[in-house]
Amino acid sequence: MTRVAVIAHRGKTLGGGLPELRRVLEERGVTDVFWREVGKSRFAPTEVRKALARKVDLVFVWGGDGMVQRCIDVLAGTEATVAIIPAGTANLLASNLGIPKDIEQAVDIGLSGNARGIDVGRLNGECFAVMAGAGLDARMIGDADGGLKDRFGRLAYVWTGAKHLREKPFRAKIKVDGARWYDGDASCILMGNVGKLFGGVQAFEDAHPDDGVLELGVVSADGVKEWAGTVARAVVGTAASSPHAFTTKAHSVRIKLDRKVLYELDGGDRKKTRKLHIDVEPDAVQICVPA
Repeated sequence: MTRVAVIAHRGKTLGGGLPELRRVLEERGVTDVFWREVGKSRFAPTEVRKALARKVDLVFVWGGDGMVQRCIDVLAGTEATVAIIPAGTANLLASNLGIPKDIEQAVDIGLSGNARGIDVGRLNGECFAVMAGAGLDARMIGDADGGLKDRFGRLAYVWTGAKHLREKPFRAKIKVDGARWYDGDASCILMGNVGKLFGGVQAFEDAHPDDGVLELGVVSADGVKEWAGTVARAVVGTAASSPHAFTTKAHSVRIKLDRKVLYELDGGDRKKTRKLHIDVEPDAVQICVPA
């Protein structure tokens, strides 16, 4: 018999909200649920550990990519399966896996869909399932978190990103799988487990969350003009077609920067650092996807 947990970010909304989720689960015969709600995603790991202590098999995660990341950071390497209810501002993992923004459909996928093993990246000891980055994207996300993102959703990222386009790049030395790969100026570094960003923009070609490797991209664009050209290339094709973008695949990445830079994991900003250590963990977590 499947033991079910719900770990929910109470500040995120979808359809009829958490009351609808309760109703749909009850209609599907799921009544004995370990149910926990948190006000911030950073409080989710504690509740996930409590759920695992109760031997749950299936964990429904209600929220966006940041909430899912916090839960997967605990669930990776365990026997529990994750079911995503995409209730956040950004739901890139759910959209890349074909999970719809609909409570009933997402619940049905969790209860009767297929369990797909996906890779995770581990950056400085913490897992990510979608993307991690340093530089422009982290500053953009850090500024958007809170009031702006709550009020304007995805437009908040566009607004805050535009503010940082004139900032000077930093110097990056990057080793991929033990060999030197890049040494030069960078304004943004991205590590990806999936290919598509907002609006279906393809950041990485031929990226799959279960191929045992991570995608690595470096953007050296400096200033509004070069960034505009890079973004335009990404919209009509992939960012890799820009002369200011460099990409490769990697099992492990070691990055040294000439100054402390903000970084982010799956849309959640972290403190500044000069070193980034990233390794792929293949088939680390099971996620329910459409049959």
